Formats: sequence, structure tokens, C-alpha cells
Amino acid sequence: MRLLRYGQPGQERPGLLDKQGIIRDLSAWIDDISADTLSAEMLSRLASLAEEELPVVEGSPRLGPCVGGSRKFICVGLNYSDHAAETNAVVPPEPILFMKSPHAIVGPNDNVEIPRGSEKTDWEVELGVIIGKKAKYVSEDEAMAHVAGYCVINDLSERAFQIERQGQWVKGKSCDTFGPIGPWLVTQDEIADPQNLAMWLEVDGHRYQQGSTSTMIYDVRYLVSYISQFMTLYPGDIISTGTPPGVGMGQKPPVYLRPGQTLRLGIEGLGEQQQLTCPWSSQ
Repeated sequence: MRLLRYGQPGQERPGLLDKQGIIRDLSAWIDDISADTLSAEMLSRLASLAEEELPVVEGSPRLGPCVGGSRKFICVGLNYSDHAAETNAVVPPEPILFMKSPHAIVGPNDNVEIPRGSEKTDWEVELGVIIGKKAKYVSEDEAMAHVAGYCVINDLSERAFQIERQGQWVKGKSCDTFGPIGPWLVTQDEIADPQNLAMWLEVDGHRYQQGSTSTMIYDVRYLVSYISQFMTLYPGDIISTGTPPGVGMGQKPPVYLRPGQTLRLGIEGLGEQQQLTCPWSSQ
């Protein structure tokens, strides 16, 4: 299934994208795409519904973040061997973990704000993993039973805030709008191999990132198990698993975002996002 949330911010309704690309409403069956609806049992019930009998959502509504109410937004740094090489970084002997504020989460096509004082706002297309079952000290063999599905994430970063402001990555990762997720939560059964997905990102039509999840250093199974050794993962939590080469910081010379640019990005089988960059807002 391709689950989604549609409607204005804070008023999103649950839906799914059917096989013909039509949005169908799920409000009669569930309240939201969130922790309470991501269990294997609930996903199985939703999968048993006859798509063609679900109400059609008319028009082209805004798509919200594909999962609501996430407690944690956990990111993995330098998790692609070719990305580590482009930034002259040493391949980490264990996964690098950092948090991104859940308040950075926006819809897949919402505007992206360039923060006040920013000169180094950057892009990163990433595979997102959505947790569906509580995970605490799980083994690699058990890990995938705790995954509800996958999504596209743009892990936007302000590199000066991240690297030049006393080494706390969270400051450069948690700015408002720095976490577009979606368009859909694609359930695990739809993706045969999360470690073999093409991924790409363009800025104003120029393709900067072209990679594959096959170059991940630590794969999804390992990451879910590893992270669960340090903190309990709950349904609805998001893991952003790292980015392939082609980020702005890795260009020679570096290239960074400015207001008025268009970002397009996608991952094979998981859909596409498009964002317009704009000046920061006090709202």
C-alpha cells in the first residue's frame, strides 16, 4: 500500500494512493496515519479493503507528511561510502546518529525556508524508514518485523550551523521545514529490497545526486537493530538513513540553496517530492 495524509497543515486526513494513482479516503476506517495504525495487524486490515470501493478524493489536495505524530526523527550520518569519499570523511566504524527535531517535518511539496543568516543550506535525498512496532534491544534477524514501511526524505542541512557552530549537528538539521517526508508511506511488502533502490535529486533541473541505496555502509536491518540498543523505537518514529554523493557541500566549489529555487527528488518505488525554497518567515 501507498498510505498518505492529505489536507491543510494540522488538519490532514488519512488516505491511500490506489493502483491507478487516485487518492482514496480512509477516514471511515482510521483517524490518521500514525502510531496507532502502523501495526502489522492494522496494515493487514487496511490492505484487505477493496480500493475501488473507497471514496475518491477530488482535486489535487496538499499532501502532508506521510506519518503523523512521530516521537523521534533519527538520522544516520555518513552512511554512504561514496558520499563519505566526496566530503573527505573517514568511513565511520559505527553508525553516526543524530536527531532532527520533529518540528522540522513538513509535507513533501511544502516550501522550504532558508533560515535567517544562512549561507550554506544544503540538500540530501534519503531513504526513510518508518517504525511500525516497538523495538528495544532487537537483533538484526528481528529488525525488519519492526518496520512498517519506507518513504522519501529530504534531510536539509545548514552546513555552517552544523559544522562551524561547535560541532552540534542538530543545530544545522532542525530548522523549520528541514524535514519534508513523503509523498507516501510505502508498506514493506511493496519493496522487495530496500538496499537496491535508485535515488536522485535535482536543483532547478540540474541533477546533483544520482545514487543507490546499495552503497549504504550500514543497511536498514542493521540500523534498526543498532539504534534499538541505545533507545526504544516506537511506532511512527522515523529513521533517515543517509545520503549518496552529490550534496552541495561536495561540489567544487560548493553550491548552496538560495530563495526561489526548485528542488525535485525521488526514490525508486517511493515517489517524488518537489519544494520551492523561500526566505525565512517569523510565522
